[in-house]
Amino acid sequence: MASTEQSAGNVEQVMERFLQKKEELEVDKIFRALVKLEGSDLHLKVGRPPIVRVDGTLRDLNRGPIEREEMVRLLFPMMDKRNQKIFEEEGGADFAYTVDVDGETWRFRVNMLTQLGNIGLVARRISNWIPDFRGLHLPPVMETLCHFDQGMVLLAGVTGSGKSTTIASMLNYINSIYRKHILTLEDPIEFVYKEDKCLINQREVGQDVKDFEIAMKHAVREDPDIILVGEMRDEETFMTAIHAAETGHLVFGTVHASSASTTIGRILDLFSEEMHGAIRSAIAFNMKGIVAQKLLPSIREGVGRVPTCEIMTFTPMITKLVLEGHDAKLPDAIRIGAEEGMQDFTMSLKKLIDDELIDRETAFKVAPNRDALKMAIKGINVSTPGII
Repeated sequence: MASTEQSAGNVEQVMERFLQKKEELEVDKIFRALVKLEGSDLHLKVGRPPIVRVDGTLRDLNRGPIEREEMVRLLFPMMDKRNQKIFEEEGGADFAYTVDVDGETWRFRVNMLTQLGNIGLVARRISNWIPDFRGLHLPPVMETLCHFDQGMVLLAGVTGSGKSTTIASMLNYINSIYRKHILTLEDPIEFVYKEDKCLINQREVGQDVKDFEIAMKHAVREDPDIILVGEMRDEETFMTAIHAAETGHLVFGTVHASSASTTIGRILDLFSEEMHGAIRSAIAFNMKGIVAQKLLPSIREGVGRVPTCEIMTFTPMITKLVLEGHDAKLPDAIRIGAEEGMQDFTMSLKKLIDDELIDRETAFKVAPNRDALKMAIKGINVSTPGII
């Protein structure tokens, strides 16, 4: 009898978790200010006023510094029991957070942290509007990468380079033209998609499923055509993702790497050296494209920031170089492959200058090879065969 009552109580607790409404917190006022300023990031640090990033520049909000006791009262209620445990054990926690602003729900990617013994926060605002390719000023080949039935597409870049936004725009494009099942496995969920032609299920690790390994085990039973696996941060994530690509799914993911060509080495670093041959083979035969990008301030009115992209598609030449371990030759192969939609950062920067989206000063600040950019601006083309 007692067991039956306990079981019923557990069911009621589970039901309550699904039915409960979000509690209004004091910190929500600061998040609303970020939204109304159209800022991208929020920083909360003890002894400083709230700081927001607007169009790439940090600025203080018009209020006094937040002292230690107030910071604890503001931030701790944001975390559920799971994230509180992670925060206590690891000194930080990542999770999604939502705030209603004038009747519209906004999502944020939150990192709770400790520094100098104090609790702090950095949050990124996730746009409610997923821009299309034209809105992001991306090259046409990005659309081509959306039409594959199977394989893997990776977006590379540092934190804040727009990787998640680019992938969201690609998935939303697929959503507008195909009748497919898109499954996202994220930690945390960033963009919430509105179903058009696709069936879309979004699962947040820690909230909807215990961990990534269980999420992937479930995924193969959920009949997906396309899977978003988020960041390739460890060996397990990459292996499960590449297995999904090998078994007939189109897999999207992100990786921290500075360029498309160096992404290969970044992936190999996740594995022991004796596995490198097998991993190279898996990459060569399943990868469809790697896109590295950086965000730059635009000079065009009404445009905040634009991406400069390096794009490497897996043509027979690229596949051969990856298989044989000739990664040093990949940058030259990218330049030679311009007719097949490939481009390096130099080519991308020149086009952004020509399209009057960025100025030359900005381009030269981020150019990997300033001399190559100077030649490109002068019309000297170095993308000629025979380099490799």
